[in-house]
This record gives sequence, C-alpha cells and structure tokens, in this order.
Amino acid sequence: MIDRLPAAPAPALSPAEEARVVNIVRRAARAEILPRFRSLAASDIQTKSAPDDLVTAADIAAEEMMTRALSAAFPGALVLGEEACAKDPALVGRIAEAPLAFILDPVDGTWNFAHGLGLFGVILAVTRFGRPAFGLIYDPLADDWVLAHEEGPAEMVRASGARAPLKVAMGKPVEALSGHVHLHQFRGAARQRLAALLPLFRQSESLKCSAHEYRMVAQGHSDFILTEGLNPWDHAAGALICERAGAHVEMLDGGPYTAARTSGQLLVAPDRTTWNRLAKVFAGLFEEED
Repeated sequence: MIDRLPAAPAPALSPAEEARVVNIVRRAARAEILPRFRSLAASDIQTKSAPDDLVTAADIAAEEMMTRALSAAFPGALVLGEEACAKDPALVGRIAEAPLAFILDPVDGTWNFAHGLGLFGVILAVTRFGRPAFGLIYDPLADDWVLAHEEGPAEMVRASGARAPLKVAMGKPVEALSGHVHLHQFRGAARQRLAALLPLFRQSESLKCSAHEYRMVAQGHSDFILTEGLNPWDHAAGALICERAGAHVEMLDGGPYTAARTSGQLLVAPDRTTWNRLAKVFAGLFEEED
C-alpha cells in the first residue's frame, strides 16, 4: 500500500477570483482615490485617534466601493475595512472565526496622501480563521502590485500582466541592516529604550506607509520591519507577502503572526538567523516595568 501525502489546501482564491479582486482594487483606485490625490479640500480630511491619524474622503469612498464589490463577488465572506473598524472596533474580533475574510486598508499612508506625497497604497488581505491566505499591496500611482498566496511565491505584477518573483535581501550583521521601525507606536520607557538602539543599524526609518515598507522588504530593498501596532489591515497582507518572498516572520515573543493577533511586536527579517540577531538586540525591551 502506498502512503499518500495529505493534499495541499485549496488556494483561498482561484486565478479567476484573484483577477476579480485585483480588478476591484484597481477600479476603486481609479474612481475614488486618484481623482482626489492632491485635490482634497480641508473638509475632506478628518482626524481620528490623534492629530496625525487621518481619514479622507478617498479612504471612505474607496472602502465603501470595494466592500460592496467584494460582498457581491464573495457572498458569505466577512468583508471589513479600516474605516468600518474605526466606527465599530468589535468587527476585528470576528476575523478569528471567519472561514473567509477580506480585510481592507483603502488608503494606507493616509497622512502622506493627505499631504500630497506619493507614498500610499491599497492593502487587501484574505484570511481563513485569522491566518493570512492571500495578500495584495497595490500602488495606484504606478499601477502595479505585489501579491502572494499562502502556498505560492510572492510576485510583482505589472499592469501589462508581466509577473516576476520577489526575493528578500540576504541576511547580514546587525550593523549592516536597514529597516523600518514604527517608533511612534511604542509607549513610555519602551520607546526611549528602542530609540537608543536605532544607531546600531545602518539605517532605520518609517515611511508612514506599511504598504511601501512591506513592498521594500519583499523586493530586497530593506531588511526588516519592527512594529507594535497590529492592525490587521496594515500587516496581514504584507506579512504573508514577505514570508513567501523568503523572510522569517514571527512575533517577538514567539509564535506565528495571525490577523487575529492585536497585541505584541511583529518582527520581519530576511531569514531566521538575522531574525534571531534582531530578537537578541530587542530582548527585554518591551517587558513591563514593575
């Protein structure tokens, strides 16, 4: 008798469904985002939790358009976006129990967008019971996107249809690493201790846009990401794309990242060895003080 290996899980999206999702994102960008870029009135920009936490008319309109289209294309799936969750935070708790969920960040990098800077993007993740199964990060200005399925390679896709695999950078010593550290997300003494460590790296910065930070790492242009703000619309797609591009993606306290995780620190690095080096640098940094 021949032992049979367990069948690989079916992709969350078929090729036809992937094409439909990409089309939904591109149409929303053309209809609701790009016409408002550098054309926002003061009344089109509002603050949420802080003065630099913005929402614009483009965020709201694009999310509504994509939510309608995805709900029609995938009946029964949970579809939620950043702005819907801002109004009803309890929605995030439904991700862990959803067999299929679409998680949207309609305009990631809203601060940049609202100030006329071209570093913004659209992020879409598909999860199964909280586990990222498909990720898409779209650049409306370039009209290109990076994507990955949970069992396939990460790819760059051009508007022409040309596709190319993505590969993260080679591992290297800590002092040679360039990364993205979201210092503003950390609080109190942890922020001060983290800030004191940043000179150890060749370069550390925040682009104010998770979409482009994850794209930079997946393309091998940056080495690592450390973040504490675990909003799933910011990280579920990028974590999967970087992992499928060869990165080691793990919570700093151990264990895999899932979109249902709402606390802790996520560390993305080119490989396990480099991840361990970084984890040693950050060890004890976020322990609660007595």
